Amino acid sequence: MPVSEALRRLSEDPGFWTGASATPAGLDARELRVTLPVTGGYALVFELDLATGDRTLGLRVPASSEPIQLGWAEAAGPYPAALRWWELDLCARVIALEDPTLPHPGLVVALLSPFAPATPDDDETLVAAVREVAYRSLRRDVPPVTPHGPEQAPLPLFASAEWWPAPPAPSPQVLDEAAIAELTRTVTRFPEVRQGSRFPRESLADLVRLAAAHLDRLPRQSWYATTVPLARHILDTGDLAPVPALLGALTEAGCDHPTVLDALSEPLVAAEACWMVETLAGARPGTLLRRHV
Repeated sequence: MPVSEALRRLSEDPGFWTGASATPAGLDARELRVTLPVTGGYALVFELDLATGDRTLGLRVPASSEPIQLGWAEAAGPYPAALRWWELDLCARVIALEDPTLPHPGLVVALLSPFAPATPDDDETLVAAVREVAYRSLRRDVPPVTPHGPEQAPLPLFASAEWWPAPPAPSPQVLDEAAIAELTRTVTRFPEVRQGSRFPRESLADLVRLAAAHLDRLPRQSWYATTVPLARHILDTGDLAPVPALLGALTEAGCDHPTVLDALSEPLVAAEACWMVETLAGARPGTLLRRHV
C-alpha cells in the first residue's frame, strides 16, 4: 500500500486523530478506503465516511475483493475490540516491513489501535508506550522559518536577539503531548464483537498465523543471518548502545531495506530500535521494548 495522498493528508490533520474534524481540506470524496496488505493475500481494510466520521475495520481474505467487517464505530466511539492488541502489533510490523513507504509501524498502529484496546491480559504500560510512539511518529513537512530582523542594522544597544526574537518554529509533530496523552489513556469499556456469529474468527486466526510465520522467516534471510548474533546480544543485555554497530553490519551485508535501516538510524528512538532488534533476533514482540518503557 503506497501511502495515498488522501491518507497522507488525513494523517497530518490533528482533528482526524482527536475527533475534532472528519474531513481535511481538499478531500472531495465521500469515503476513504485504506487497504493494508499483510501477507498471504490477507489485508486489513480501514474505511472512513468523510461526512460523518464513522469508521469501519474489515478483513479482506484471499481471492476476495470485498472485506468482511471486523468492527464499526462512530467517530467519537466507543470502538469495538475487533482485534487483540498483540494481533495489531504483529500485523503492523509485517505491513511496515513489506511497505517501503512506511518507515515505521506507527501509522498503522495509530490508525487501527482504537479497534484494539488493551485488555486485562495485556501489559497496559507497554501498550500505552507503543501507542505513544505511534502517535509521535506522525510527522508533517513544515516550511523553514522566515528570517526575521530589522530592515537596517540597529544600534549596538538594540542588536541582541532579545530585541528581535525569531518567530517560533512550527513543530513537525502532528499531535501535541496533551492530545497524545488523551489518545493513549486506558479504555476500560468497549463493545466485544468477536463472539458474534458473523465475526470471521477462523480467517483472522489464519492471518495471524501467517503473519507470525512471516516474521519468523525474516532473520533467516541471507543479509540478516550474519547479524542475528549481534541482535540477540542486544536483546539479552537490553543495552541499545551496539545498535549503530548492528546498523553497520546490516549495511555491509547488503541490506538496503528502508524500514530496517530507518528504525536503527540516528536519531535513535528506543521503541523503533527495539521493534527492529526483536524482529531481527526472532524474539517475541515486546521482549526488548518492555525493558525500555
